[in-house]
Amino acid sequence: IDQGRHFPFVVVSPQCPADTRWDAKTLLALLDHVGTKHATDRDRVYVTGLSMGGSGTWSLIDAEAARFAAAVPICGRGESQAASRAGRLPIWIVVGDRDRAELVTNCREMAASLQSGGGDVKLSVYSGVGHDSWTQTYATPELYEWMLRHKASDRKSAAK
Repeated sequence: IDQGRHFPFVVVSPQCPADTRWDAKTLLALLDHVGTKHATDRDRVYVTGLSMGGSGTWSLIDAEAARFAAAVPICGRGESQAASRAGRLPIWIVVGDRDRAELVTNCREMAASLQSGGGDVKLSVYSGVGHDSWTQTYATPELYEWMLRHKASDRKSAAK
């Protein structure tokens, strides 16, 4: 966006206050607020975040996966219950192979857990990339095409 690129959607980029962590309840309230103030398609709500925001993405999946059409946690740590609650939510996990070893392992484990549960998961581990795996990810047009292919109602229809 800051490079002049235009997208066919509303983008909300909250910044976490200093010395705090993301709280799913607060983020969900923010989404509710944005939904009442702007014309939004509730069937096409996507969540993505980087680093601590990637962990926040996992916490939103854990709290309310059905609300989202797709999710892209980037170099964020996930907890196993988020994978178990994700269901068929399309999730594209991104991390650099030179990021912290425990984070790379966590991302691989989250992908494996989702796959073993029949989840719709894509894992990108960028070769030679450290913690900044978001620059490459957000510069990739395929990311936006992938997100826009998904709607929350697609999962509800498939479940019937």
